[in-house]
Parts: sequence; structure tokens; C-alpha cells
Amino acid sequence: MSTADAPKKPRETDDVPVPATLRKSLKNRHIQLIALGGAIGTGLFYGSSESIALAGPSILLAYLVGGLAIFAIVRALSEMSVEDPKAGAFSYYATRYWSKRAGFISGWNYWFNYILVSMVELSVVGSFVNYWFPAIPTWVSAAVFLVIICAANLLGVSKFGEFEFWFAIIKIVAVIAMIVGGLAVIIFVLPTASGVRASFANWFTVGNGFFPNGLMGQNSDGSWTGLLMALVVVMFSFGGTELIGITAGETEDPKTTIPRATNDIIWRILVFYIGALGVIMAVVPWNTIDGKSSPFVQIFDSVGIHAAAGILNFVCLTAVMSVYNSGLYANSRMLYSLAKQGNAPAYLGKLNSRGVPVAGVLTSAAITAIAVVVVFVWPEFAFNYLMSIATIAGIINWTMIMLTEMKFRKVVAAGGAPEDSELAGLSGQEALDAIHFKLPFAKVTPWVVLAFLALVVVLMCFSTSYRIAVIAGVIWLAILFAAYQLTQAKK
Repeated sequence: MSTADAPKKPRETDDVPVPATLRKSLKNRHIQLIALGGAIGTGLFYGSSESIALAGPSILLAYLVGGLAIFAIVRALSEMSVEDPKAGAFSYYATRYWSKRAGFISGWNYWFNYILVSMVELSVVGSFVNYWFPAIPTWVSAAVFLVIICAANLLGVSKFGEFEFWFAIIKIVAVIAMIVGGLAVIIFVLPTASGVRASFANWFTVGNGFFPNGLMGQNSDGSWTGLLMALVVVMFSFGGTELIGITAGETEDPKTTIPRATNDIIWRILVFYIGALGVIMAVVPWNTIDGKSSPFVQIFDSVGIHAAAGILNFVCLTAVMSVYNSGLYANSRMLYSLAKQGNAPAYLGKLNSRGVPVAGVLTSAAITAIAVVVVFVWPEFAFNYLMSIATIAGIINWTMIMLTEMKFRKVVAAGGAPEDSELAGLSGQEALDAIHFKLPFAKVTPWVVLAFLALVVVLMCFSTSYRIAVIAGVIWLAILFAAYQLTQAKK
């Protein structure tokens, strides 16, 4: 039989029935836009008002410092993802290179974190819909979008990638349009509503200069402000960037795609956070950004473009959908990984013919739906307590990534690299030197990042709104430890 007549191996796509396995259907363009979109959300469009109020123009330094920390965290995760691309990322690596307990805590912490984040996103989606259709009940909007996103995830990973690709395009175009519009106001000296001439000099001349509140200080009402306090707000706006690691197990060419997407994080932060907010504060005096509307709306309102509020409302609606889409994807893969480790019920580890962990998708969607009901029935409880856990869960997640990376290097140096890795059979410094995508200054960087995260936790204790998150974090970790011991005792 000639080669031409030989039966061809089925292509690994979402539409061709092949044995149940995760499909490597995410292409380079998907990963690049998923990584880029993960760094742009409602935290930038609306949450930046809070950080600007705390630090003034020096918030640009906070985003730079926080961005470097996030870059190091994602580099640490990507170092492991490139050598050992698996679904569940952090949980799998914590189990493989640390301990089963670490994998349990890491996986369930991340899953619950995204359940709570998804809960908040779905609970506010109604407010964006009501901007155009005030008669539609908010719970109806939440239910409709939950069903739509759940259905999209059930179609296959390539469909998830397409949804995220276009969601990200919308957010990127919005930010670039704002930057270009703001630069036009500055360059052509267009009049603004504030009467203050648009100029980058406004960073230093408006409201006591570049450091209006110093590094850290106390207001007359007892609240703390300044550059350091702004770091707390800044760090949580970066949540979601670690999604790159989750996608590694379903990426066509992780050795090429993951490093490229990871290295691009720096310029994304420079352009989409520092660049955008820098332009905003050059056009709109920072001390007039009060949080009543988005800074992105204010910059267009200041030059008479009043349609900006409606446009940004649409952008934020897509951003909310994007967060839930990513959250449901990440959670289903995390449950799949936990099941394969023996840290979750076995039914969650089953895949359909499209390579989708259907049970993981449906279970996560059902729990999220219950959480959304809690928000509508007891909003104060949900936002004060459940979101406090989500806030600290992000810190726990990043901390475990750095600790796991150090464990990974120890295992690799001892000759315990994955069998299908190019590191297999190597040990000692030779194995470490052969790592394809190394964390820069790997002996020092994890400790610097861990110290930085510890500083953020300490700073949270100075804020009334974040202090409860620290207390909740201790209780949450205790619950996870107890849950692990209980599951092991039953086995």
C-alpha cells in the first residue's frame, strides 16, 4: 500500500471524533490575545480611579513595580509549563514537584477564587445591560450570560479561544482609541472641560505634584493613603494573567507560544496600564478623578465626546463576559486536573468526544449560579466576606506558584524531570542549564517576589476594606488544610 493510500491519522480538532483527550487546539493568536486580554478588565476601566485617588500620578510607579512582580510570577509558571505542559498547571505542578497536599490546596484555592470572581462579574452584568434596557431584571441578564458562556465552553477549546480572541480585540481597540484620542488632545492643545491645558507636565504641577500623598500617610479620617497603599489595589487588577499557564496543556506549540506570550506581558503593562493612565492624567487633572465615572469616560467627556459612556459600557460588558468565559474554562480544567491527581471526585476527570471536561464545566457553572443567587439575596454578605476570600486567594495562588517553581528546580536538579521532556536523563547544573525558558535570576527572584507579596499582605492590614481579607485568608487556608486531611482520612 502506498503512502498516499495509507489511512490518515485524524486531525486533533474539536469537530473530529478522536479518543477522549484534551485537544491541543489553541493557536498562537489565541494564546497571545488570551494573555493580553487577561491583563485588561474592569479593574483598569473603572478600578483605576481608586488607585489614582490613593497615589496620584505616582500610581504609574506602582503599576510598574507590581507589573514586574506579576511578570516574574508568570515567568516562573511558564518555566514549568514549557517543560511539562499539563492541564491544571499550578495544581498539577504542586502535586508533581511538591506534595499531594500542596496540589490539593493550590487547585481548590484557585477554583474557588475564580468561582467568586465569576460570581461578582455575573452579578454586575445586569447593570451594564440596564444601561440600554432598564426594564430587564438583573438576574435575567446574569442567567442568560451564564448559559451562553457555558454553552460556548462545551463546544470545545478552540471555540473558547475564538471567544477570548474577539473579547480581547474589543478591549484592546478601546484602550488604544483612548490613548490615541488623549495624545491628539495633548498634541493639538484641544480645549478641555476642566480648563486645564492637557500636558504631561500636569503629572508634576497638579495637586501637589507627582507624589501628592507620599509613600504612605494617614488622612484626617484615619484611612491610609499613598504609593504603597495603592500597590494593594494595583496587584489585584493584574489577576488573570496566570491564565497562560492553564492553557499550556491545550496549546499547539507551547515551547514557542508560551514564552512569546509571557515575555510580551511587560510591554502590555507599559502600554495598557502605564501608557493609558499616563495619558488620562495628562488630559484630566488627577484630583478630579473621583470614581463616580470611569477615567476613560472622563477623558472623552472632557473634550465633548459624550458618547464615550455608552461605548465604554459595551466594552465593560464584553470584559465581564471575557472574565467569566476564562473563569469557567480555567475552573473546568482545574477540576479535571484535581480529579486526575485523586484530589477531586473521579467523574470530574472524564472528557467528551470533543476533549471537553463536561462535568467540570457544568459543575463550575452550577456552583457559580448558586453564588450569584447569594449575591442577589445577601449582597452585603457576599461582597464583604466572599470577595475577601477571593482577594486573598490571589495572593495565595501567586505565592504557591513561586514556591512550586523552587521545588520544580530541586526535582529537575535531582534528575526527576518529566520523561517526555528534553531534560530527561539530566541532573545537577546540567539539567538546570537545559531548561528551555528559565526564570531570570532564579536563585533570587522567587524570594524577592515572596517578600513583595508579604509586603502587600501587611499593607492590606492598614486598609479597612482589605483587612478582613487577611483574616479570611487565614481561615480559608485552615479550611483547605482540614478538607485535605478529611479526604485522606476517608480514603
